[in-house]
Amino acid sequence: MFLLRRLAFLFLACAAMPACAQQQAVPKVQDADPALWVVKDHGTTVYLFGTIHVLKPGLTWFDEAVRKAFDASDQIVLELVLPDAAAMQRIVVANATQPTGPTLTQRLPPARRKQFGDALAGLGISADAFDRVKPWFAATNLSILPLMKLGYDPANGPETIITAQAKAQNKPVVGLETAEQQIGFFGQLSDKAQIGFLDATLDELPKVGPTMSTMVEEWAKGQPDALAREMNDSLKASPEVARVLLVDRNKRWAGWIQNRLKTPGTVFMAVGAGHLAGPQSVQQQLAKLGIRAVRVSY
Repeated sequence: MFLLRRLAFLFLACAAMPACAQQQAVPKVQDADPALWVVKDHGTTVYLFGTIHVLKPGLTWFDEAVRKAFDASDQIVLELVLPDAAAMQRIVVANATQPTGPTLTQRLPPARRKQFGDALAGLGISADAFDRVKPWFAATNLSILPLMKLGYDPANGPETIITAQAKAQNKPVVGLETAEQQIGFFGQLSDKAQIGFLDATLDELPKVGPTMSTMVEEWAKGQPDALAREMNDSLKASPEVARVLLVDRNKRWAGWIQNRLKTPGTVFMAVGAGHLAGPQSVQQQLAKLGIRAVRVSY
C-alpha cells in the first residue's frame, strides 16, 4: 500500500486534517547511494532515478552520480508537476468526495468499523472526518498521517529537492501525468478494490514505522529489488490495483521514453522507486520494446 503515499501528500493540504507532524531532532548526515539507470540511443540520454517520495532530513543522496546526471540533463521529468493549492482542492473535491448515500463507516464490513474508528482516534481525527469521502481517499490519508508524526516530510523528498534545483538551474520540468490523471486512477478502481485498499491500510498501521524505515534503508543502499518487494508485494492480492497503479503506468512511461529517444538531448527522469524494480518495472517494459536500461555504477 505504500504506492498510496505519493498521492496522500497531495491531498493533505486540501483536506480538513489536523497538523500532526512532530518536531524531530535533525539526525546526523548519512550517505545514501540510491539506484540510477541510463538509456542511450543516437544522441539521446535518459537517466532513470527511483525516489522515495517522503524522507526525514539527514540523507545525502543528491550527489555523486545522481548529481552528475542531473547537472548534465537539459530536461527534468517527474511523475507529476503539482498544480497550485486551489486547483488541487477543486480536483480533490470533484473526485474524492461522496456527498450522498451511506457514510464510509457504514460501507465497511461490521468487523472493520471499530478498527476504522480506533485508527482515526489514534491519529487525533474525529470519527466523522471521512464520512463523505471515497474509500481510496481515506486509505491514502490514513497511510501517510502516521509517517508525518514520525517526521517524514515531502519537503525532504527527492521530488522537492529536484524541483528546486531545476528552478535554480533554469531547467524545464515536465510531468508524466497530471493531478487529474493520478486521482482518476483511484477513481476508476471498483468499489471492492477501494474497500480492499482501506482494509489493507488498517492492517498495516501498526507496522508503518518499521516498514518505512526498512524501505528507506534499502533505497539508500541502492537495493531496488528488496525495495520493490516491500513496496509492491501488497499489490499482489489485487490484480486490478496492480494493473492500474503499477503495470499500466510503467508501460505508458516506457512508451514515453521510447518516443523521447527520437529527440536529441539528455533527460533526468525521477519516479517512485517501486516502478523501477521487479518483473513489471519500467526497465522490463523498455526491454520488451527493444530498449536497454543499464544500471549506473557509483
